[in-house]
Amino acid sequence: MTRRRKIVLLTTTIVAAGLALGAARARDVPKVATGFIADTICSETFVSGLDPSRNLAETTDAMPGVGLLTWAMDYQVDRARKDVTVTLFGIGRSHAVYREGLGCTLEHGQGIVAVALPPDEKQPALLPEIAGPEPVPPQSEGLSAALDRAFTEPAQPPYRRTRAVVIMKAGRIIAERYADGVGPETQLLGFSMTKSVMSALTGILVRQGKLKLDGPAPVAAWQNPDDPRHAITVDQLLRHTAGIALGSSLQASLGSALEPVNVMKFAEDDMATYAASMPLATAPGTVWKYHDGNTIMLAHLIRNAAGGKPEDALRFAHHELFAPLGMNHVTLQLDGAGTIEGSSKMLASARDWARFGQLYLNDGVAGGKRILPEGWVNYSATATPNAWVGIGAGFWTNQGDSFGANFRIKHSWPRDAFFAKGTIGQYTIIIPSEKLVIVRMGRSPNVPPEGDGVFDLVRDVVATTRETGKLAGAN
Repeated sequence: MTRRRKIVLLTTTIVAAGLALGAARARDVPKVATGFIADTICSETFVSGLDPSRNLAETTDAMPGVGLLTWAMDYQVDRARKDVTVTLFGIGRSHAVYREGLGCTLEHGQGIVAVALPPDEKQPALLPEIAGPEPVPPQSEGLSAALDRAFTEPAQPPYRRTRAVVIMKAGRIIAERYADGVGPETQLLGFSMTKSVMSALTGILVRQGKLKLDGPAPVAAWQNPDDPRHAITVDQLLRHTAGIALGSSLQASLGSALEPVNVMKFAEDDMATYAASMPLATAPGTVWKYHDGNTIMLAHLIRNAAGGKPEDALRFAHHELFAPLGMNHVTLQLDGAGTIEGSSKMLASARDWARFGQLYLNDGVAGGKRILPEGWVNYSATATPNAWVGIGAGFWTNQGDSFGANFRIKHSWPRDAFFAKGTIGQYTIIIPSEKLVIVRMGRSPNVPPEGDGVFDLVRDVVATTRETGKLAGAN
């Protein structure tokens, strides 16, 4: 494509944004694109330790249409200051700042809230150790073949670019493999798998009696009984049926720059205040619409219920969830106001994502201690009506009769499988009937759905572990 053609297409995109958002917000469209790049490169350079140029190429290649913009982007990684600055044709400047232990935060010129890291309590893990320090080689030829397939690139795009696979059976790793530059302790960005962690933290607060699923959610801006948003519940936020007018977060593409939810994420310091200010698009509980604003509101409720300060929310997450599971390589990143960016910005090692999945395989119990409320795991996996992708309360699910559930089952996923899912190829898959947790991380386009190879991976792992189980039983 010629440079002139690219300029025309880029200009058309921004004009279209002006029509969609109004002239006052059209200026935010370049910031959505540059903000996503700055945030991702910053996190995965200074937290994950990945090469920024390779990471940029792999990330943008996985997002349809983004290549129309990246050629016009200028990005600067300052390793001394530990920040990343990105512009598009010299406009739409985005600046992401790294802070030790807190990861990266987009800074929009107003400054960001200072946050003190909570002290490390050296709390012993309740979940048994899942492996030794070295990567676990495949425990069977079938598992070795499954990993070979997962890491082998097809001859033609879309490319998989698998970064990590961890396979656990009955609480122990039976196979794992990592791409160059990635290892058992490398923290990897989970994108929307973060939503499942926010669901877990919500569940803990429900168990403690600090939040309720039903009844009006305790959002200050919605407390007037005459406000139609007063009817929004925590359950509706978890299931994406709250009705808040923020568009959709289902696709990672150039077109998604037009969605108001991405203005919230990449042009606003206080995401929760922005989300809380939006009107309803539909009556609460009537329509399913997946977007990050629902989980941002949950993250703010978690912060308030934990004590109100950013430090309180971080301490709560580590003390009540991460430490009991032995998740020692985790970073919760914040927005400019100090609220956990709970929609898409948690980093954790692939092993720690597996530990998180194991909690759900254990029905919310670790080391004999109940972490999640009784029945919470089943609640999380229970299908939300009219959610065509097959989604529950913070997790995607094969329960119900949705198009997505039936599509996955057609591709050999067990009916009882449910999973945390992040855009462009992140999965933590829990299969109770097989005692399996499968983690897959990478940079793969969302479309076609089988392009990341996860359907093959699940089919291969289930088949080979069933077969080896039969052989062990015969002996």
